[in-house]
Amino acid sequence: MKTKEEINELVLRNKKILLREINNSKELANLLGKSTYAKLTEEERIKVKKQLLDICRGIPAFTIFMLPGGAILLPILIKLIPDLLPSNYRKNKNTEDQ
Repeated sequence: MKTKEEINELVLRNKKILLREINNSKELANLLGKSTYAKLTEEERIKVKKQLLDICRGIPAFTIFMLPGGAILLPILIKLIPDLLPSNYRKNKNTEDQ
């Protein structure tokens, strides 16, 4: 069982990741809006592609989590298929492993 300090640390770390995802989503919305009236630069198109792929990766994870028993199944699937996580969460996992 996790101690209170470990749980607090996990909540704070995931809060930072969630805020980073929200900022990325805002940037994506701005770039998609810009693309309606101006041509995006190559760098902007790469950012849009990366962020859209991250959103697409999150949908299956959310769907699995919502299934009965998904809270148990999701961590197992993430171990088997690490690309299921969006990039911000994979960066967090890599720093945890070190």
